[in-house]
Amino acid sequence: MAQQPLGDVREQSRDRVLTIPNLISFARLLGVPLFLYLFLAADQVGWAVVVLGLGGTTDWIDGYLARRLGQVSRVGELLDPAADRLYILATLLAFTVRDIVPWQFTVALLARDVLLMLTFPVLRRLGYGPLPVHYIGKTATFILLMGFPVLLLAWAVPTGAMHTIAYASGWALCWWGIVLYWIAGIFYLVQFAAVVRRSRAAAA
Repeated sequence: MAQQPLGDVREQSRDRVLTIPNLISFARLLGVPLFLYLFLAADQVGWAVVVLGLGGTTDWIDGYLARRLGQVSRVGELLDPAADRLYILATLLAFTVRDIVPWQFTVALLARDVLLMLTFPVLRRLGYGPLPVHYIGKTATFILLMGFPVLLLAWAVPTGAMHTIAYASGWALCWWGIVLYWIAGIFYLVQFAAVVRRSRAAAA
């Protein structure tokens, strides 16, 4: 029996959907509406902290397992950043509604994503998909997803030593995260400009 070419095996592996990392990413996606329900509708702040904390701490697990188990897939490459963006968006909107963070912070964070999204139509017209995420962007996302539940904990416990520690730690993480988030955005724009220059040079 003829052996299947290694390239075909790898291609089929990347087309898989039901993998352990993908299931974790699906679970993280389901955690977004659950968090919003617990926090905004059911007023179960304690459980909302748990769900948000799990969403943040499992941010790196799906990517790590995909590489470790050899289960990197196209679906996973889309699901993982989608879950991250939805968590950040949902958390920011919920926090803004409840006055946990000022609207200026929300605008500063979301403006970066809007700016990067404006590059997508240009990249598509040039025959490219979204550019690879820089490791600084992954680090920034992880820090933000760690800082949000700590801020929520500070809001849920409005007095005492726990509030003081959680408030200071949460804001330290969030400000650190937003700075790295924008640095990663600048790197992305530099890559975008390089792609546009190369495409124009090739066309000329």
